Amino acid sequence: MSPPGDAVHCASLPNEKPYDVSGPFDNAEAPPTLTVSQLNRRVRTLLESQFDFIWVEGEISNFVAPGSGHWYFSLKDGDAQVRCAMFRGRNQRLRFRPESGDAVRLRARVSLYEARGEFQLIAEHMEPAGAGALQLQFEKLKAKLLAEGLFDDARKQSLPDSVQHVGVVTSPTGAVIHDILTVLARRCPAIEVVLLPVAVQGEEAPAQIIRAIENANRWAQADKVALDALIVGRGGGSLEDLWAFNDEGVARAIAASALPIISAVGHEVDFSIADMVADYRAPTPSAAAELISPDMGDMLRELSAWRADLHRQMQRRLARLQTGLEYLRRRLRHPGALLREQAQRVDDLEQRLLRAQRHQLARRRGELAVLQARLAGRSPLAELGATRQARAALTARMAAAMQGRLQRSGARLAQLGARLEALDPTATLARGYAIVRDDSGKVLTDAATVATGARVTAQLARGELGLSVEEVRGETGAKAGG
Repeated sequence: MSPPGDAVHCASLPNEKPYDVSGPFDNAEAPPTLTVSQLNRRVRTLLESQFDFIWVEGEISNFVAPGSGHWYFSLKDGDAQVRCAMFRGRNQRLRFRPESGDAVRLRARVSLYEARGEFQLIAEHMEPAGAGALQLQFEKLKAKLLAEGLFDDARKQSLPDSVQHVGVVTSPTGAVIHDILTVLARRCPAIEVVLLPVAVQGEEAPAQIIRAIENANRWAQADKVALDALIVGRGGGSLEDLWAFNDEGVARAIAASALPIISAVGHEVDFSIADMVADYRAPTPSAAAELISPDMGDMLRELSAWRADLHRQMQRRLARLQTGLEYLRRRLRHPGALLREQAQRVDDLEQRLLRAQRHQLARRRGELAVLQARLAGRSPLAELGATRQARAALTARMAAAMQGRLQRSGARLAQLGARLEALDPTATLARGYAIVRDDSGKVLTDAATVATGARVTAQLARGELGLSVEEVRGETGAKAGG
């Protein structure tokens, strides 16, 4: 693409000899005689081959839009005008319809309409005349903030795992708040929405947007209003309409926000400075609402999005093919077999695209089935059943182990009881023996240690006897003592 103001270099066609301008009576070879059609064709070829795409600015006049969908008009300034054409495949991509009197910039090819020998421009792109200056201002601010690191992913915040309260900074009368409420009502009605009404275009819009963002952060920090995140946005429009979201003050307010911010400015193809600074960029306000709201049908919606994307690609491919076909049709002077062949090729490509679409859909359905099977295989029910069986087995093993341990302990206890009973001295007393102790309670085993007249105690099998020693006999039974 050549920027505005670039010089256009022209040169003669290759392999073309200059015509001889000598008189008819000179001996030099006379130049060939051309028909008007041949002359116009050569001039058109010369113009189209020697001029690159150029940018031209002027005022539209004599605008005509016939039923074919093509646009024909003149582009003029104070001193001159030039005829222009913009074919349907190109003008359908514009977001506005021009009228006579509009100031516009065209990106166009230089050509010649052979049938009337008219010099003309074939427009490929059109924009309002002021858009170029705004675009330059946009790029300068973008470069400045990029150098400061405001676009870095490292400084951007993550959304909370669960968003319960969301603030929406937008116009209270626009479609944005309606779209957000509609999506949240369908996906997660429990999310509470707090509207911070602002103007979204005009001179007052940037200051109102900055104030709304600052208020939301202040309220959240003071626990006056519960907020988990902010959505800042508006609907689509021209570069001028979206300019409030390319304001430096708005960009710095978004970067300074302690609340995570989702930017939802314009349509999917629109990009603003706010989109680049925000923690998240949503292509539309509805997409922003989907981003903050959970939905168990995400996989199905992703499949639907793939289908829609494939359909858009097919439509764009068909549009490009139709545009190419229209271009070839206008270049050909005698449409016939070649045109029919091109039409057949378009039909063949369309069938191939349809087959590719069906194949893609089948493949996506297969992937979805695999994911569903994997999800079912990871169900906690199977793991819970296995855990219950393992617990039952462990319980049975523990009961058996406890029973065995009790039995062994009982047998051991009985054995120790028998042994203890055998060693019990009281068992001997039952057979007529007695245990004799002195007055201090010491068991007497030697008669020689006891004096005559001493008091002793005899323990019987049942009860005790208090005795007085009248005589002491030794081991031989002889009397000892007095």
